[in-house]
Amino acid sequence: MKLCRVLGTVVSTVKHETYVGRTLLVVQPVDERGEICAPSFLAVDVVQAGVGDLVLVGSEGGGTRQVIGIERLPMRSLVLGVVDRIAGSPVA
Repeated sequence: MKLCRVLGTVVSTVKHETYVGRTLLVVQPVDERGEICAPSFLAVDVVQAGVGDLVLVGSEGGGTRQVIGIERLPMRSLVLGVVDRIAGSPVA
C-alpha cells in the first residue's frame, strides 16, 4: 500500500465498461512527512475520497480484483481508505 495525496479527478466520455459509474482519481505518493516521493498515477476510488485527502492506495492487481469482485479487470490501483491522521507525524 502507498500513502498518497489526491490531486484531482479524471473525466472521460468514453471508457472501458468496468469503469462506468466509478470515480478515477489522480494521486501523488507522499512520505510520512507529506513530501512527494514518486510520480503521480491513476487510481479508482472506492471510498469517496476528495481532492486534497490523504489516502491509502493498493496497487496489486489481485487485491483490486478481490475488492471489485471481477476476475478479469483492467484496473491496478484502488483508493482503499482515507487517512485521518498519522500518529507522531505532521501530515494530515
